[in-house]
Amino acid sequence: MQPNGRAPDRAPSDGDEPVTTATSPHSGPHLLADDPHDRELAAQVHPADWPNPEPTGRYNLVVLGAGTAGLVTAAGAAGLGARVALVESHLMGGDCLNVGCVPSKCLIRSSRVVGDLRAAAELGFPATTAGHPDFPAVMERLRRIRARISHHDSARRFRDELGVDVFLGRARFASPDTVEVAGRTLRFKRAVIATGARAVAPPIEGLAESGHLTNESVFALTTLPRRLAVIGGGPIGCELAQAFARLGSKVVLLHDSAHVLNREDADAAEIVQQAFVREDIRLVLGATITRVSRGAAGERLLAYRAADGSAGEVAVDEILVGAGRAPNVEDLALDRVGVAWDRQRGVHVDDHLRTTNPRVFAAGDVCMTHKFTHAADFAARIVIQNALFFGRRQLSALTIPWCTYTDPEIAHVGLYAHEAEARGIRVTTFTVHMRDVDRALADGEEDGFVKIHVRKGSDEILGGTIVARHAGEMIGELALAIVGKIGLGTLANVIHPYPTQAEAIRKAGDAYNRTRLTPLVKRLFTTFLRLTR
Repeated sequence: MQPNGRAPDRAPSDGDEPVTTATSPHSGPHLLADDPHDRELAAQVHPADWPNPEPTGRYNLVVLGAGTAGLVTAAGAAGLGARVALVESHLMGGDCLNVGCVPSKCLIRSSRVVGDLRAAAELGFPATTAGHPDFPAVMERLRRIRARISHHDSARRFRDELGVDVFLGRARFASPDTVEVAGRTLRFKRAVIATGARAVAPPIEGLAESGHLTNESVFALTTLPRRLAVIGGGPIGCELAQAFARLGSKVVLLHDSAHVLNREDADAAEIVQQAFVREDIRLVLGATITRVSRGAAGERLLAYRAADGSAGEVAVDEILVGAGRAPNVEDLALDRVGVAWDRQRGVHVDDHLRTTNPRVFAAGDVCMTHKFTHAADFAARIVIQNALFFGRRQLSALTIPWCTYTDPEIAHVGLYAHEAEARGIRVTTFTVHMRDVDRALADGEEDGFVKIHVRKGSDEILGGTIVARHAGEMIGELALAIVGKIGLGTLANVIHPYPTQAEAIRKAGDAYNRTRLTPLVKRLFTTFLRLTR
């Protein structure tokens, strides 16, 4: 184990490049060379003895990248009878399996136990020492669960069960209809770029020299940082800041906006922000970090300037950067095949996910604004239809919900009220606070709300935000209503088991229905009932 509590990098494989090159634009996670769980993971998603097949003939699809978008594209196309080649330069499963959704939610689950234990006194339990977690055990569980899940994305499963030709190595376009990988040439009728994105660090003086973590390296920690600075108050920064604070780190979160999660409505973000304050996460908002340096004892010193012009400095043991991602577009030789791209947007695609070369499509984080696993999944389904069957499915037709897995969670789907107004759409908003929901009170989880926007004068649902302990589980009902064109008045007729927190959605429907009882209608009802007594 290295002195800083990070795992050593895994040794290179027998392939054409290391599996976990920390400086590579497609770098994978730092794996524990002597950890059985990570050895199992590597054996699944980048086996050292993997034999690349000999390509024969032309492929219906050559897919570059085996993250969510690439895996779904390859598996779906092969299942329909297409001949498919899948190329991955590092770890199959991409960010989601290796350094994203799976490990982060394992970490968050452990940290929620700590949060519950620390709040146990209000539920009638005395304070205990159980709120002091065993961090190495937390991380061991993370690696164990990740390895257990990894077989779904394994090279052998895609080859042996799904019939996909899997190539491990770096791919480059060689001609209008060929891709080269590990000394082999793959001919294609259609190609799909699904190379994903990577974490990037802001251009702060001294940051690179001082060393820092990102989501691509933080899950390799085996020693809890005593003091942790998190740069960035977006979803990644907020989720991990709260998780590490609950697991025992003294956390300071530095963000350049006036409140965290500034993509969300201010009232929703404020609830999470106040939860952070209660949990002793220090917030430095409206901050510009001017310099990072090393102190005499090896600590990192972050100098910052606040929005009011004042200056300050914090000393920490580790820095976690959660402030942006960049598409993996380098070294693909895209110019050779006429595919337009840039380093900010990534690959340029139209609404059908076709690039400027009609033979080449793209999906996932390499080209999309919504960089979510579930968005990549459904974009891949669009690509299959449009690339193989002359389909005209549109990305803009998808209704994509999302969730930030803080405690409480913030989930959203559809339009925000300010977006609707910017489009000239007048809305009426119905809000039910969780403090008015019986189950939320019983659970001690009354911070939050369900907020639903409907087109003014109708019950057509345009969007909604949920702030609740399990908002991610609840938002699907609103997404279903939007996709199925189910009005808010109809949701009032959906019977939820009592008591559940999702009953807040029905209550919003009841609130809408009460607006239909105008004074005139009520007078008519009163007259009718008086006459029929």
